[in-house]
Amino acid sequence: MSLFELTLRNVRRNFRIYTIYLLSMIAGVVIHFTFSSLMYKDDILSVMRNSDNFRTGVTIASVAIFLFIIFFILYANSFFMKQRKKEIGLYLLLGMNERQVTRMLFYETIALGAVSLVSGILLGGLMSKWFGMLLMKLMQYDQTVSLSFPPQAIGMTIAVFAALAVIISVQNGIMTRRVQLVELFHAKSAMEKPPCASAALALLAVLLLAEAYYLIIAGRGSYMWEHHAQLSLIAVAVGIIAGTWLFFRQLTGWILLLVKKSPRYLESNRLLWTSSLRFRLRSNAMNLSFITLFSAALLLLTSFVAINYSVQFTATSHNLPNDMAYASLDDETNARIDQVIRESENHPISFERTLEGLRAEPITDMETAFQNSGDFSPEPLLVSESAYREFLKLRGHEEPEPLSGNEAIALSMGRDFDERYEMNEAPRFSIRSGDASAELSLVELKDYSLLGWWSDPDDSMIAKPAVLIVADFLYQSLKQSGASTDTYRIYGLEDAGNAEELSRQVHAIVKEASPDAYYSSFADVYSKQIESSSLLLFSGAFLAVIALFALASVIYFNQLREATEARQQYGILRKIGVQQKQIVGVIRKQLMFVFAPPLTLGLAHSWLIMDSYMLDALQNYPTLNRIVWGTMLVYFLIYFLLYLSAVNLYGRIVNRKP
Repeated sequence: MSLFELTLRNVRRNFRIYTIYLLSMIAGVVIHFTFSSLMYKDDILSVMRNSDNFRTGVTIASVAIFLFIIFFILYANSFFMKQRKKEIGLYLLLGMNERQVTRMLFYETIALGAVSLVSGILLGGLMSKWFGMLLMKLMQYDQTVSLSFPPQAIGMTIAVFAALAVIISVQNGIMTRRVQLVELFHAKSAMEKPPCASAALALLAVLLLAEAYYLIIAGRGSYMWEHHAQLSLIAVAVGIIAGTWLFFRQLTGWILLLVKKSPRYLESNRLLWTSSLRFRLRSNAMNLSFITLFSAALLLLTSFVAINYSVQFTATSHNLPNDMAYASLDDETNARIDQVIRESENHPISFERTLEGLRAEPITDMETAFQNSGDFSPEPLLVSESAYREFLKLRGHEEPEPLSGNEAIALSMGRDFDERYEMNEAPRFSIRSGDASAELSLVELKDYSLLGWWSDPDDSMIAKPAVLIVADFLYQSLKQSGASTDTYRIYGLEDAGNAEELSRQVHAIVKEASPDAYYSSFADVYSKQIESSSLLLFSGAFLAVIALFALASVIYFNQLREATEARQQYGILRKIGVQQKQIVGVIRKQLMFVFAPPLTLGLAHSWLIMDSYMLDALQNYPTLNRIVWGTMLVYFLIYFLLYLSAVNLYGRIVNRKP
C-alpha cells in the first residue's frame, strides 16, 4: 500500500476524528475568501468615492486576518497532532521512518486542504454577498451586492492556503522529530504536579494589578502621566501583563490551597473540583492569562471601532457645521458661485447667511487661546457677540452669558474639555487690530466651530479658523479704528453629505479667483470620514469575530483535551458510587473557576482603559457609554454560551464509555 493510499484510508476510516480539524480549516477559508473578495467586487467599488483607500484598507486588514488564521489553524493542528501521537508512534514502531510519516501527514493536509478550499470558497461567496451588503449599509449607500466569485480572490485564497499547508507540514515534521518513541505512547498519560503556592507572589499579583489600575484611573492629567509618561506606560503594561500571569499562576493556587486547608474541605464535592484545578494550574496559567489579555484587547478593539463610527457622524458636523462656506470675493465671482449653487437640482438651498469678522494680529502666544495652535490659522478672526448668538439660535445651540468689557470666548475647536473662568482668573490674550490693540480676558475656552475647517475636495480638512468672540461694543470700537473686515457667505443645503460634485465646482471657482481664500464644505469630509470609519468598523468587527472564534477554539480544544484525559478518573468516581448529578456539579464548578476569572479581569482591564482614555475625552457624546456597555454585554453573553457549551462537551466526553 502506497503512502497516498494509506492517507486516503486514514481519512475515510477516521473521518469523525478529522472533523474538528477539517471544520477549522473550512472556517479559515471562509473568513479569508469572504474578506478578500470584497475588494474585487465591482458592485462595491462602483459606489466608492475613495476606492483606492478602500483597497489599501482592505489589504492591510487582510494581512491581520491572515495572521489570525495562521494562529487559529496552527493551534488546531497542534491539538490534532497531540491526539494522534499514539497512531504516529505505531507507524514508527512498524518500520516507517520520520520522513515517510511527514510525507503522509503532508498528503493528509493536501487532501483536507482541497476539501476545505472548495467548501470554504462556496460558503465564502455567500458570506461575501451578505457582508458586502452590510458594508454598504454602514456606508449609507443604497447599493445591491450580487453573488460573485472574483477570480483574483480565489487565486489569493488558494495561494494563502498553499503557503499555510507548507507551514503546517513543517510544524508536523518538527513535532514528529522532537518526540521520542516511548513518549509518543505516553503522550496523554503525563500528570502535572501542582506548583508551590507562594503568599508573597500572590500578594505581588494584587500589588501589580493595583498599581496598573491606579495609574489608569489617575488619567492623563495626573503628575505621573504629565511628567513621566513613558515610565507610566511601561508600569501599566508590566502591571497588567505580569499581574495577570501571577494572578493565575500564584494567587489562584494560593486561594485553592486555602480552600484545601479549610475545615470544610471534605464536605460536598469541594475536594473533587479543587484537586483537579490544582493539578492543572501550571498549564492553565498561561492559557488563562492569554484568554484574559486577549479578551481585554478584543473588547478595546471592538469598542474603539464602534465609538469611532458613532462619533464620525456628530464629529463631522461639529468640525464642519456649515454645509458650504467661503470668504466673500468680488461681486462677479460671488454671483457666479450663487448661480452654480442655485442651479443644483439635488441640493436646494435651505438658508443663506453672511458673517462678518475683523482681522487681528496676536501679540500673546496663540496656544493661550487655542489648544494645538499649529492646527489653526496664524491670525485670529474677531466676531461680534450678536453675530455669534444669531448662529447659535440658527443651529439650536445653548447661548452663553452676555459678555462685557474686554471679555472674550475662544472657539478652540478640538480641545478636550471646555474651560470657564471668572473675570479675575481668566487668561489674558493681547491682540492688535487696525490702529488699536486690546487685552482680552478669555472667560471661556470652548470646543466649538463657528466657521468649519478649511477643506478641499481632494485633501479633506486642511486647517481650522481661529475665532474669538468679543462684546459688540469692543467689536465696533476696533472696527472704527480701521481694522480690516472679512465677510463669509454661508449656505445651508439639502442632502449636503452627497454634494461632492457641487463642492468641486464651487471650490474651483473660489480658488480660481483667490488661491488663498477660505473655503469649507461638509461634503468634502463627510463621504471620506464615513467610508473610512465604516471600513474601520467593518474590519474591526470582522477581526473581532475571527479573534473570538480563535479564543473559543483555544477554550474548546483545551477543554476537549482535559476532558479526554480525565475520562478514566471520572470512570473511577462512577464505580465508587459518585452520582451523575454530583459529577455534573463538579464539572460546572471546575469550569466556572476556569471561565469566570478571565472574564472578570478582561472586562476590568478594558473598562478602566476605555473609561479613562476614551469616554473621559468624549464627554460630549453621552451615547458612547451605551455602546461600550452594549459591547461588553454581548461579549459576556457569548462567553456565557461558551461556558455552557464547554460544560456540555466536558460532560459528554467524560461520560462516554471507552
